Amino acid sequence: MNQSTQRQQALVPLARSKPWDMLIIGGGITGAGIAREAARRGLSVLLIEQKDFAWGTSSRSSKMVHGGLRYIASGDYKTTLLSVRERERMLTEASGLVNEMHYVMPHYKGKFPPPWIFNTLLRVYDKIAGKRYFKYFKKDVFLRLNPNIKQDRFLGASQFSDAITDDSRLVMRVLDEAIHDGAQAINYLKAESLITNEQGLVVGATLKDTASKDKDQTYKVHAKVVVSATGAWADTLRMQAREQTEQSFNKQIRPSRGSHLVVSQERLPTSQAYTFLHPADKRAVFVYPWENRTVLGTTDLDHPPLNDEEVGITNEEVDYLLDATNSLFNETDLNRKDIISTWAGVRPLIADSGNGKRVSPSKEKRDHSVWLDNNLVTVSGGKLTTFRLIALDVLAKCQEVLDLDDSATQNLNTNSDQVFNNPTPTHAKFVTLPADLQQRLQGFYGRKLDTLLELAHEEDLAYVTDSNTIWAEIRFAARFEQVIHLDDLLLRRTRLGLILPHGAMTPLISARLKQICQQELGWDEQKWQQEVARYSELWQRYYHLPAA
Repeated sequence: MNQSTQRQQALVPLARSKPWDMLIIGGGITGAGIAREAARRGLSVLLIEQKDFAWGTSSRSSKMVHGGLRYIASGDYKTTLLSVRERERMLTEASGLVNEMHYVMPHYKGKFPPPWIFNTLLRVYDKIAGKRYFKYFKKDVFLRLNPNIKQDRFLGASQFSDAITDDSRLVMRVLDEAIHDGAQAINYLKAESLITNEQGLVVGATLKDTASKDKDQTYKVHAKVVVSATGAWADTLRMQAREQTEQSFNKQIRPSRGSHLVVSQERLPTSQAYTFLHPADKRAVFVYPWENRTVLGTTDLDHPPLNDEEVGITNEEVDYLLDATNSLFNETDLNRKDIISTWAGVRPLIADSGNGKRVSPSKEKRDHSVWLDNNLVTVSGGKLTTFRLIALDVLAKCQEVLDLDDSATQNLNTNSDQVFNNPTPTHAKFVTLPADLQQRLQGFYGRKLDTLLELAHEEDLAYVTDSNTIWAEIRFAARFEQVIHLDDLLLRRTRLGLILPHGAMTPLISARLKQICQQELGWDEQKWQQEVARYSELWQRYYHLPAA
């Protein structure tokens, strides 16, 4: 099947004449979570995304599924409680996709936080989780295990646990669960404008197919409720909804950029995450292992007003993260030549005046908010960890406008805790795989794993160089996961563009990628060259080092 045929099939749901129960605008983790919870309750759901699934913040986070240790320090016990419960849920339900990771906080004489304060917080953290993760290492023991950290005035280190994931694959996995329960999801469809009735109430949206050669291809979709889950872009549609009834509007979203660097494990080997305070501004930063690489992150800076373009790291942020890392590790001396790739994402913080004073982005709360404006439900803020809880809050708000019969309303009120279903793979190839790969693939693909293995050629079960990704994942994504561009495949369906040199476009890998794209997407030589040129320019500009 060629790509144009795949696209035509993906757009078939737009021919529906009956209004949808719910139109969700935004294909990140928040939109996917809402689609999952709505579809499992029997609602007819259409989710659309103006770029690719997880294109925005949800592929550019720090990849951490955490309980929010900082919330305890600020006295927000409830947020920590809810976050820890969701973390533990995902560790159980999505093992292989969400995995436990140890974190250590080195302590130095005269530096904040002192061990006794931090360890008190960790004991509370463990009590909330109902498990003991906390461990304290005395100086000599820790230095034997971590000989490369700075030793001057070193006291010891505290260890605790949170979790790590592939955020983009998490979105795809949640979307797959939603689709299995009847939802429809289409990427590269932009909500150009909202459709309103005579009373000024939002009843749908006009959608533009941004992947079509016909630049004027639009669709009118009607729904009983429209949900905007567009994250840092949320103010745009809210403004449209309120303009219909001439309501005043103050922007609520404060975009904050978080950037990261990726280096090799050879240059900075890590088997656990290090968290410490930056020597310049005392913000918490992390150095941690991810996908056989080491990640340095993150920054937290106000970002200019958003458009539909990519977001990239700045030179100042590169220096900031290198300085932080070199301040903790002896003789590492990381520099720009060591950087394999970078990524930057924009967090949708909900602005808080701070009693009339503008606080720094790092001090803004990470809570989510839900608004209802003339039948448009908007959600923004929040954390990757709590996407299920955010979805339930959105459904509660939608009940105020959804015209449902009694049985559907009762169904909407049911609250199943389980997000992921994990049937045991039955394909014969599964038992031939290494145990760690079995676990990873089960977490990443769930019920679709048998399909992936059925599609795989024998050589597709090999790893792509020293990554954790096998070639079969690339073939499966190209066939089944609405890949439109090469960056969809290399930056989101897989993360090869972030962890391999030159964005994975080395001769041997590129040749194999070309073959798969030709077989699964029907790309001819001209199309392949166009995609390579597009991807290379994008990667160099936004996923490598910024121009000097």
